[in-house]
Amino acid sequence: MNLERYNYFTNDYQAYEFYSEGPKGRIRKLVIFTKIPDTDPPIYNLAFGDAHPVTGILDDGVISNNQDRDIVLATVANTIATFCDHYGNHYIYAEGSTASRTRLYQMGIAGLWEEINTDFEVYGLKGIDWREFKPYGINYDAFLVKRK
Repeated sequence: MNLERYNYFTNDYQAYEFYSEGPKGRIRKLVIFTKIPDTDPPIYNLAFGDAHPVTGILDDGVISNNQDRDIVLATVANTIATFCDHYGNHYIYAEGSTASRTRLYQMGIAGLWEEINTDFEVYGLKGIDWREFKPYGINYDAFLVKRK
């Protein structure tokens, strides 16, 4: 993907750290991949959020609104590619901590669809059915992503 993104750091290719830069300052972000037990084929959960300023633990409920959503989402997508480079092309599951956050992720995916669709297969969950992601017309409950 040739999108503007932030540089990120990782020690184990399962946890990533980067900094959002914007009007609210420099905000530490975390992306963590965790294998979902008993899935075949293997599926990894993607957890994303701000690092709590005191504990450093991922907080997926905070709304930082640093006006850099597309750069942040491109950075998260890039961590997926790096994760796959190291662990293989597994399915990655992503869901917002709230319905509105899931919708925000969907809007970000739709806005970057041309670039994302070049490198990734994307599926959306609607009810109990996984469908090929369509950028508009359906509100999804979660997403599955796999690098092509």
